[in-house]
Amino acid sequence: MSFILLVVLIIPVYFVAIGIYNAYFHPLARVPGPKLYIFTQIPFNYHSIKGEWNNVLKQLHDQYGPIVRFDINRVSLTTADAFKTIYGHKNDADKTFNKDPLGYRAKKVASHIINANHEDHKRMRRLISHAFSDKALRNQEPVVQSYVDKLMGRLSEASDRNETVDLVRWYNFTTFDLIGDLAFGQSFQCLDSGNYHPWVRMIFENIKSLTYLMVARRLGFEGLAPYITPAHLAKSAREHAELTKETARKRIASKDTEREDFMSYILRHNDEKGMSEDEIIENSNILIIAGSETTATLLSGASFYLMKNPNKMEKVVQEVRSSFTSEADITIQSVSQLPYMIAVLQEAFRMYPPVPSILPRVCPKGGEYLEGYWLPENTTVGVPQWAAFQSARNFRNPTSFVPERWLDDPEYSGDQKAVLQPFSMGPRNCVGKNLAYAEMRLIFARLLWTYDIELMPESENWNEQKIFALWEKKELKVKLTKRVGLPEQTA
Repeated sequence: MSFILLVVLIIPVYFVAIGIYNAYFHPLARVPGPKLYIFTQIPFNYHSIKGEWNNVLKQLHDQYGPIVRFDINRVSLTTADAFKTIYGHKNDADKTFNKDPLGYRAKKVASHIINANHEDHKRMRRLISHAFSDKALRNQEPVVQSYVDKLMGRLSEASDRNETVDLVRWYNFTTFDLIGDLAFGQSFQCLDSGNYHPWVRMIFENIKSLTYLMVARRLGFEGLAPYITPAHLAKSAREHAELTKETARKRIASKDTEREDFMSYILRHNDEKGMSEDEIIENSNILIIAGSETTATLLSGASFYLMKNPNKMEKVVQEVRSSFTSEADITIQSVSQLPYMIAVLQEAFRMYPPVPSILPRVCPKGGEYLEGYWLPENTTVGVPQWAAFQSARNFRNPTSFVPERWLDDPEYSGDQKAVLQPFSMGPRNCVGKNLAYAEMRLIFARLLWTYDIELMPESENWNEQKIFALWEKKELKVKLTKRVGLPEQTA
């Protein structure tokens, strides 16, 4: 009995002693941050599952500064220098901040461009980059334009009926249909049906399920994930994986290399140093998510913040409508010459980054100095984009939507603009950046050219959202009115 009593007494003493060591004597003990988060992971995991963690982390940075320790071995930073050091190119490979295995490792599947090691990433990126070259983008423009045309047609129908529309849905319909065509040679048919394809719904739920997987991994029990993940999310994740496999294998089996889609470029250049079928399937899954949801998110945010700032809306509408004589003049090339609209989209990235969370890396061998603190090797670090982009240390009037800050307005000359890296930077930056820019500029210019857009009262607080890896977007209800004096569209 005395032995059992001794054990009962020793166990809590042991955990308290470990907590005291981690909080006050650990190599990271000097890094600012709340001590409670060092003693227990409960607050971190609780806020993650509730979709509140990124907002809490921003508050911690507001309180403690540009570097915050929020777990035993995790540090968050919000400066441009930290962004460059962590994610940028390195001349010395030994100084590379590799991806945190806890956040990226695959389980029972082939690797893909996001979670691949350094050598595999180089091999995959070499192959995938053909699909995102300038030549590929020029060849893909007719496909892109066809889906934008279809979007405008569906919005015209709603406008003629004097209906309000949910812009989030229509942006998602467009980007998912387009990426389905470009990735697999087949559309999801969302624009035609006016509803989400079941596969698209699975993608949303699959993204949300990743939060539960990360919590299980942080607790050291990855096998716990199926038991803490809501059943409908786990089911959607499985079905999404199976559908991706089935569709990708069907496209590979067709051996069609003439279509201007991603798979053609991959299959054309797939030599002995290329990708296995399983790797192509896994990368197809990544391309579907990264090439659709993120673009639709940025367009939704830009629309919302313009409607909340009528003077900015007036300026960008005037620029777009005075730059073209007809809708046919609005091309991927011509929309790259609209400085105020581009500034609007840049400011939307700052206010509502499509990837708001930390992309975790680990400190290299020998450790690294960041923001004046020595962080030992294997410390998990990263820059939470939303917290960094909303920081008063980086931007004047950080909560205000000010496109002029990107047009050399002297009032904002002190802004730390280099921290805005929505596509990340360095060797792991987004391979589809040019396509994403082309899509969002083209869609946005066509919308502003045709419609006056009014925010409905029920969407006044649309930006108050949860984050589960990505934003959980709410309906963005608007009224679209065809502009007075809209030129007749020519065939």
